[in-house]
Amino acid sequence: MQTILGSSGVIGKELAKSLIQHTNQIRLVSRNPKKVNQTDETFTANLTNAEQTLKAVEGSEIAYLTVGIQYKASIWQQQWPAIMRNVIDACKTNNTKLVFFDNVYAYGKVDGWMTEELPYKPVSKKGEVRKQIAEMLMNEVEKGNIKAQIVRAADFYGPDTPLSMVTVTVFENYKKGKKAQLFLSDKFLHSYTYTPDAGKATAILGNIESAYNQIWHLPTNKNVMTGKQFVEAVAEAFSVEPKYMLLNNFMISLAGLFIPEVRESKEMMYQLDSDYLFDSSKFQKAFNFEPTDYITGIKETVEWMKSQQ
Repeated sequence: MQTILGSSGVIGKELAKSLIQHTNQIRLVSRNPKKVNQTDETFTANLTNAEQTLKAVEGSEIAYLTVGIQYKASIWQQQWPAIMRNVIDACKTNNTKLVFFDNVYAYGKVDGWMTEELPYKPVSKKGEVRKQIAEMLMNEVEKGNIKAQIVRAADFYGPDTPLSMVTVTVFENYKKGKKAQLFLSDKFLHSYTYTPDAGKATAILGNIESAYNQIWHLPTNKNVMTGKQFVEAVAEAFSVEPKYMLLNNFMISLAGLFIPEVRESKEMMYQLDSDYLFDSSKFQKAFNFEPTDYITGIKETVEWMKSQQ
């Protein structure tokens, strides 16, 4: 049995689609789980509850932690350490290997390409939480208490990604006939991980014994676009004019007074005031995997969005 903890989010769904190529014994766990594949088993659980987490993991060879919680620093500080502790304990009790799907917040502001060897230097409250839970997991690995790996993605885009910032500010706006919105500048390069690639790669890593007890960056195309180039590519896929507006710090702060998500993203603006470059060459070389190029990924995302009308 392979179990996805947090199966209702975009990564959980993409992982389930890919995992079926490795096993037909998949358990989907969330507060309101829904089947992705016909043979999936569903299990309702709240991962902040230790007993429910233990039962959710029971009998699993591998567990994938892909849960997403409300994008609010105070909630992250309260819930993430509890979730990670519950999942680690459940995996230790059941002799289950763990794959933790993470982001890059713990690295903080990076000059140049982000690699798996980077030290953790968070510059945000959410980054501090991510550092705490990543170290909690790898400390258990170093003690030999658990087999686990951390897999990381850059900011992502792709079909059915309603919570992705670039989906909301660019794709959705063009779909609605509005101008796209970019934060701070349109000149910097910014890596984006294509979610179907992330799902495929996470499934591969979970099923390779030698991949455990280390950190992996998930496949992300190295031919990075500037904000302007990305917006133009999305506009072309929608067959609309590439009109967009730049939101400066004052405008972002103003919007944050009315929109909680914008207010919570304010501390992450350091990711947008310089190049944001994500290196996945370790995975690409190990598994001979070529990430989806941006033009193809953008076209497939737009086609999916159009199909939902």
